[in-house]
Amino acid sequence: MTLDDLRRLDPKKIGNWPVLPKLGVLVLLLIALVALSYFLDWQNQWDELEKHQKKEQELRTTFLDKKKQAINLDVYQKQLDDIEKSFGALLKQLPSKSEMDALLTDINQAGLGRGLQFELFKPASNENMSEFYAELPIQLKMTGSYHDFGAFASDISKLSRIVTLNDIGLVVNKDSSLTMDAIAKTYRYLDDQELAAQKKSAKDKKAKK
Repeated sequence: MTLDDLRRLDPKKIGNWPVLPKLGVLVLLLIALVALSYFLDWQNQWDELEKHQKKEQELRTTFLDKKKQAINLDVYQKQLDDIEKSFGALLKQLPSKSEMDALLTDINQAGLGRGLQFELFKPASNENMSEFYAELPIQLKMTGSYHDFGAFASDISKLSRIVTLNDIGLVVNKDSSLTMDAIAKTYRYLDDQELAAQKKSAKDKKAKK
């Protein structure tokens, strides 16, 4: 069939057309219907299907993670027990409130025992409270030799309780001695009443957010 034959076809008498033109029109109509159906209905269904497939994959991943955790529950429990034991051991290195005075005396004696002259030994009036412990800064100002300060720092590190020296500054005096300014920080664990107060404070802060 030539192009001229196609041009002579009467659109109003499609029933009289030859077979090939009829099939061509049907194919075009079918393509148009499919395209129209996709844009009007199928596209939303495909999007919904992809959404559910993605959700299914997420649920499968979550299920496998939960299954893995369930299988390794004993291992996780042992790890938790080990962490709790380690945490308990660390807490034992912190004094209680009643032991703080003795610890302050130990720090003072460590300096005096090395021949250092204290010009200032001033614990802060307020402790810095954390979730499980309280931090007490102590302002120090001492005079002595470099060797004595080194020995003092060594003695502090050997105390049974945790004490750190921070913000250290050294000044050389006219007689060649040294004056050291520092902040010693020591820590204590909170008693049950203080822990309860800290937990309540944390909950109140979360509630306000």
